Amino acid sequence: MIKITLPDGSVKEFELNSTPMDVAKSISEGLARNVISAKFNGTTVETTTPLTTDGSLILYTWNDTEGKKAFWHSSSHVMAQALEELYPGVKLTIGPAIDNGFYYDIDLGEQSISEKDFPTIEKKMLEIARGKHEFKMRSATKADALTYYEDQGNEFKVELIENLEDGTITFCDHATFTDLCRGGHIPNTGIIKAVKLLNAAGAYWRGDENKPQLTRIYGVSFPKQKDLKEYLELLEEAKKRDHRKLGKELELFTFSRKVGQGLPLWLPKGAALRERLEQFLRKAQKKAGYEQVVSPHIGQKELYVTSGHYAKYGEDSFQPIHTPAEGEEFLLKPMNCPHHCEIYNSRPWSYKELPKRYAEFGTVYRYEQSGELHGLTRVRGFTQDDAHIFCTPEQLDEEFRNVIDLVLYVFGSLGFENFTAQVSLRDSENPDKYIGSDENWEKAESAIINATKEKGLNYVIETGEAAFYGPKLDFMVKDALGRSWQLGTIQVDYNLPERFDLSYKGSDDKLHRPVMIHRAPFGSMERFIAILLEHTAGNFPLWLMPEQCIILSLSEKYEKYAKNVLNLLENHEIRALVDNRNETIGKKIRESETQKMPYMLIVGENEAKEGTVSVRKHGGEDLGSMSIEAFADLIKTEINSILKPFK
Repeated sequence: MIKITLPDGSVKEFELNSTPMDVAKSISEGLARNVISAKFNGTTVETTTPLTTDGSLILYTWNDTEGKKAFWHSSSHVMAQALEELYPGVKLTIGPAIDNGFYYDIDLGEQSISEKDFPTIEKKMLEIARGKHEFKMRSATKADALTYYEDQGNEFKVELIENLEDGTITFCDHATFTDLCRGGHIPNTGIIKAVKLLNAAGAYWRGDENKPQLTRIYGVSFPKQKDLKEYLELLEEAKKRDHRKLGKELELFTFSRKVGQGLPLWLPKGAALRERLEQFLRKAQKKAGYEQVVSPHIGQKELYVTSGHYAKYGEDSFQPIHTPAEGEEFLLKPMNCPHHCEIYNSRPWSYKELPKRYAEFGTVYRYEQSGELHGLTRVRGFTQDDAHIFCTPEQLDEEFRNVIDLVLYVFGSLGFENFTAQVSLRDSENPDKYIGSDENWEKAESAIINATKEKGLNYVIETGEAAFYGPKLDFMVKDALGRSWQLGTIQVDYNLPERFDLSYKGSDDKLHRPVMIHRAPFGSMERFIAILLEHTAGNFPLWLMPEQCIILSLSEKYEKYAKNVLNLLENHEIRALVDNRNETIGKKIRESETQKMPYMLIVGENEAKEGTVSVRKHGGEDLGSMSIEAFADLIKTEINSILKPFK
């Protein structure tokens, strides 16, 4: 018999070689019908995998992230089979599950695939799926695996196998199809009921621009047709909310080939939006005891070697800048933290002076591959709302809780209400990914978990997601479309203080090492604004809008009154502009709607005579006629309901 521990902590005994499906059936027939994947002792397994030792078992359904991952990975196998049958001679490479669906990279040779071919491929996939073929894993020797793909002339799979160790190589079979695979599949193809191929794109083999270009086909699949219908509707809404589209329409930012890929240019309205976000956070940070610092955009290579960033980020950084001095090298800074360590190191400190909280809106640079760049969400130069807190070990818990309060204030002020806290820990089985002692890691991880529990946050633990220098608390926010984004991060770091030999004099008159907290509620200004744009569809909170209202005059006769209204609104610190163009009021309203203008103030003969404005809200709601003072009160009330002072 073997003992199986379930997620609720209960332990059940089963016969040796029982499967996850057997465990599911012992719990309930309903669960067994819905289980599509499992994890045993932290390793993804099939529902039919024999269990041979005691261990912990998690069962997944379609409603779980891991369940979807297995579903979509299995669907990529079905797509690969369909492609082999429809396009003889294609060479398969890799086909993983991704956040929303799956893809497969293939070498088509002289053949080609376009979107007009998608319906044929989808039909073939569903035909295969209806066969209810079981996914079966089998082991293979390295020699046999190499022979199999060498006979096919598939140099891509051969390259993959050459980098694997004998005894670790497995294949997955279903129907007449077989593929090199590590596992993680649904029980059979029949669970796949709906399929949609989304697009085909070019992709370099293993992401290397010097290697062959392949065709990457993206798809998504579901266990019910109605799920696909809902997803496609969501996709259409996402297209409307695409921050690149909205950024252009609202004249917030642009890109220039001459300036360079991944380097955004902020237009006046976008720059004003950024400035308001910065001032909002600066004001809260000042109340929280932060001091503003400024560091340069470059630093000597030695700085980043000391911090460990060069070893970890060197390949993702721009090439070193060589000066006329022999052997002198500078780098565009990939992170702000090494600079802040040197700011702290500029003078000796006493425990009585800690914590020190340094904040900076610092621009950093990473050389992202051109194929990975995407609007504002993946750029080569971005500004972090960075801050670093240097404190004593005794102050750590309180400082961490205070940072959580600041992050929650930011989210609340910007309408992000649906989020989960993710405690990101190191992967103890891959110690080479990290720097620092086990003792420091254990202390840092405990501090994060304790603070998260004390704040009563809804949290999950993710092993292997820590930064290379310390564990972190990431905030996974769901936007209006239900998509999850990582926004805001807090990290505990015992390692950089050691690397930079940071110290303070304690009450015992001896030197001690401070603890460092890294935090960025926005993360990066660029990415945050992109996500905020898509979350709000460009209808930012009123306090943040570039213009809060527009004054539309019925004709040129009321231009003077319109400007008078503008002056009165400016006295109330309300951002407004006047549209005096010789256009119909209908056209002015339509264009104001497109520009996401929160309020439209229409002025004509009656309004000029009575000293009022006719107020129309974005979306078409008519609020009627009111005085300037009444409208100003309406604006202030709406802002105050969202933007409360940080305490």
